[in-house]
Amino acid sequence: MTSAQAELRKPVPFDTALLDKLMDEAGMDVIVATSKHNVQYLLGGYRFFFYENMEAIGTSRYLPAVVYRKGKPEQAAYIGCAMEDWERELARFWPENLELGNVGSPATAEQVVAHVKRIGNGIRRIGVEAAFLPADAEAVLRRGLSNVEIADAVVPLERLRARKTPQEIGYLREASERVVESMLSTFKICRPGLTKQEVAESLRREEVNRGLVFDYCLIAVGNSFNRAPSEQRLAAGDIMSLDSGGNYKGYIGDLCRMGVLGKPDSELVELLDFVDDVQLAARKPIRPGARGGDVIAIGEKLVQASQHRTYTHFMAHGMGLVSHEAPRLMTLPRLSYTGYDTERVLESGMVISIETTMNHPKRGLVKLEDTVLVTETGCEGLGDSGRGWNIVGE
Repeated sequence: MTSAQAELRKPVPFDTALLDKLMDEAGMDVIVATSKHNVQYLLGGYRFFFYENMEAIGTSRYLPAVVYRKGKPEQAAYIGCAMEDWERELARFWPENLELGNVGSPATAEQVVAHVKRIGNGIRRIGVEAAFLPADAEAVLRRGLSNVEIADAVVPLERLRARKTPQEIGYLREASERVVESMLSTFKICRPGLTKQEVAESLRREEVNRGLVFDYCLIAVGNSFNRAPSEQRLAAGDIMSLDSGGNYKGYIGDLCRMGVLGKPDSELVELLDFVDDVQLAARKPIRPGARGGDVIAIGEKLVQASQHRTYTHFMAHGMGLVSHEAPRLMTLPRLSYTGYDTERVLESGMVISIETTMNHPKRGLVKLEDTVLVTETGCEGLGDSGRGWNIVGE
């Protein structure tokens, strides 16, 4: 702990030395975080409950911000709204500098400008979250800090979050296990005649009853590849895929499991076995020091060498507070990112989602999605139950 940190009433809940290093590499003197996930991370898990689901209010929006200056955590500030004074009374915040006043994105930006000016000279480059900074707030920053360069800080903030702490791993484990438990319970109560919408609602209730925040249910039934909840009804002999995201304390459980209304025939067994083989093979290179791109290379090689290559897709991506966060192991234009971690090594504490999707032209969608933790000695699946054919109604 630095002498500056020792002066703070509460400990800083993240690795300041790592963030300082990442900011130095990016040439940034100050970072202004405004996304829910990075504000939560930098504040040690805090999200203001009043705006948990909806930020819009009046003619603007709630926009929290954490301002962090490289090497000087004692100069950090949190900018929120007046109601968060209740949270201050409960000692939720570690920054000494709190600005809890007006709601609105321009108001937040004005407070950021005022704080940056207060903390002194030598600030030449500020990192912001370009995708999470409203245009009216950015305009205020550029007017008020016209002598400062403003750049995108997504890379240093993602690198900071890439290795999960033991507490974060615990949250991801709980999220993954509870999502799978919810799926298995949903398979048990399904029967012919239920609609996909009713199945999705059952899964939502199962996840909420287990303390998760339900995010979505992608559901495919029979030989249809359409995964939107709808009025399509389940029929005897149908296969089902449930692909759901549910989060625990902000950390995402995102997995897919298969069910069948009846008994799987030999062809269905072979198809899911193939998908499972790809999934397990892609885990083999996962360990600290391994090249990240090897996970993709093995999965894609097995798919391309199979008779199912024309209708099967392999993917792997990082998981945590954000789906498809670092490590980014492949380039996905539809999700607006490149595989800038392909040549970097994996590190213990990273968490990877691995998914193999088969759109079989006759049998329908067969898919597994698993969450895999990089451990000190290799890897571990989180929420690894239910990976075979689950018999619906049993």
